[in-house]
Amino acid sequence: MTPAAAARHHHDPVDPTLLGDVLDGLAARPRRISSKYFYDARGSALFEAITRQPEYYLTRVELELLATHMPAIAAAVGPDVHVVEYGSGSGLKTGRLLAGLQDPLAYTPVEISPAALEGCVARLRPRFPRVAMLPLEADFTRPLRLPSPPREPTRTLVFFPGSTLGNFTPAEAVKLLAAMRETIGRDGRALVGIDLVKDRAVLEAAYNDAAGVTAEFTLNLLARLNRELDADFDLSAFAHQARYVPQCERIETRIVSLRPQRVHVAGLAFDFAEGEPIEVEYSHKYSDQSFAALAARAGLEVVDGWGGEPEGFGLRLLRQAAR
Repeated sequence: MTPAAAARHHHDPVDPTLLGDVLDGLAARPRRISSKYFYDARGSALFEAITRQPEYYLTRVELELLATHMPAIAAAVGPDVHVVEYGSGSGLKTGRLLAGLQDPLAYTPVEISPAALEGCVARLRPRFPRVAMLPLEADFTRPLRLPSPPREPTRTLVFFPGSTLGNFTPAEAVKLLAAMRETIGRDGRALVGIDLVKDRAVLEAAYNDAAGVTAEFTLNLLARLNRELDADFDLSAFAHQARYVPQCERIETRIVSLRPQRVHVAGLAFDFAEGEPIEVEYSHKYSDQSFAALAARAGLEVVDGWGGEPEGFGLRLLRQAAR
């Protein structure tokens, strides 16, 4: 038993979902591990560092859009809303939204991790004492049973910033948007961040920063598997690779084996050829036409938007489409 396995044996049981997903993904062809497993404590910290890199325009531009267009967003959304956020992260964007809306009644961050929920509420509650903090531990890809605010809100506003939607395949994104449609209800709205199709060099630079933070973030997935699943990945024998695929309008991120090698995970052996990848993340980019078509498949329609081609990123306001 390795030291990592011994430490886990004494403290933390193996996550059976993680183990099953990783073993299935490594046995598949092509090999694939979901990007949701990037976000252990170290991975979350590295992602926050990525957002501060000069090449990573997404967070910076989205914050600028919120700062510039918040009065228009607030007018379009209306007063006394219940804000429901899919994945709260650092809460920086959330703070700008809550500060700019007209008398928001309640805020529900939706996270799978209890620690993430506690941290989010602890950061925001002192700043917004008049907003009821109603965290929900749940999977936001399914319709949600929301906590009840202290009084009836005008509407529900789902906030899904950061272009996270682009990490889902089109079929998965439609399923998520359909669940979002049920969550907001007939009079609700959803404010969604989307990264727009743009110059390939700009896109690839954002996922291959010169400081190497994104590469460290990607390879941290293997470090997590070493620690939690008694794996023996040699991180120096794998490399981060992120390339834009124009025909699919997406960045494809892979972890590539640099040499022939055998890796063990939970006692099972997996042989890698030189150059063989593990697919770990897609980051889809949208035009307004392709995003509107995606939303329509989920029964949603775009009713307003801020940001476009000059900014390279957009916030789009959705509602249930008439049927």
